[in-house]
Amino acid sequence: MTKTIGILTSGGDAPGMNAAIRSVTRAGIAKGYRVIGIRRGYQGLIEGDMFEMNVRDVSDIVQRGGTMLFTARSKEFMTLEGQQAAKRSCDNAGIENVVCIGGDGTYRGALDLSKQGVNCIGIPGTIDNDISCTDYTIGYDTALNTALVMIDRIKDTEMSHSRCSVVEVMGRRAGHIAVNVGLATGATEVVTVERPYNLDDICAKMLSQKATGKTHFEIIVAEGVGHSSEIATYIQEHTGIDTRATVLGYVQRGGAPTCLDRVIAARIGCYAVELIDSGAKNRIVAVKNNKLVDYDIVEALAMTKNYDEHLHRLLDSLSL
Repeated sequence: MTKTIGILTSGGDAPGMNAAIRSVTRAGIAKGYRVIGIRRGYQGLIEGDMFEMNVRDVSDIVQRGGTMLFTARSKEFMTLEGQQAAKRSCDNAGIENVVCIGGDGTYRGALDLSKQGVNCIGIPGTIDNDISCTDYTIGYDTALNTALVMIDRIKDTEMSHSRCSVVEVMGRRAGHIAVNVGLATGATEVVTVERPYNLDDICAKMLSQKATGKTHFEIIVAEGVGHSSEIATYIQEHTGIDTRATVLGYVQRGGAPTCLDRVIAARIGCYAVELIDSGAKNRIVAVKNNKLVDYDIVEALAMTKNYDEHLHRLLDSLSL
């Protein structure tokens, strides 16, 4: 019998997921596998919402954001009954291997599915770049560049009106987007979940810079910190500087993936198929020092990822 690979995307969408789907599909078919697309993540797997894919099904998707397989979060899959239903769907479709594209929540789902006897290979796809076992996640570079373009546009108005802009970027549990775009846009300060912050200190810094002739200011706030409007109000009340808040929101998750995201997605997708073909079981693909490696799912989920304090200190040293 021809062996079969299922593919699903789960959790938040990320630019480059389609490129990864394309890579897994074509690499799998080239090695003689049937490839089954599973719609709406683990919920779609439970419901048997799937279809056999051929090489033309993934034509002209490499440049598209989002995911052609759709995505969803499934409360039902968090139960043993839901996991057993997913296993039955795999058995009915002849799926022995599932490539799961997403973040830590997707990996926890893959671990649960693996306990039911389905071999799962995880691919890192999330714009937050907050998966502990890997240096890089598919979608991160696109999100950075989207945020960069948006902040540059806001900065034009900020400069023209001598304002302070408080800009909230995505990053629910991690400040990687915030600190990188803050450094890239010359922000006055970055507020992230990893570092304590003091609004009085930020206000004092702004007033000190204003005394030396600086006329506009930019504060980048990670989504996990939130309260951007309250922060803007506090700054205006304590500095007298006209301050406006902007939440960039889901604009950062959409759009065509950058070259970097497309290339890494292609590499990781092929690597996932190679792992399956070699008989590897229940692995997570990761990028370390620009090389592809893989870890056991349990090991990957137990890892921690450090915040780049060096970048934050560098931003502080350049914000004068």
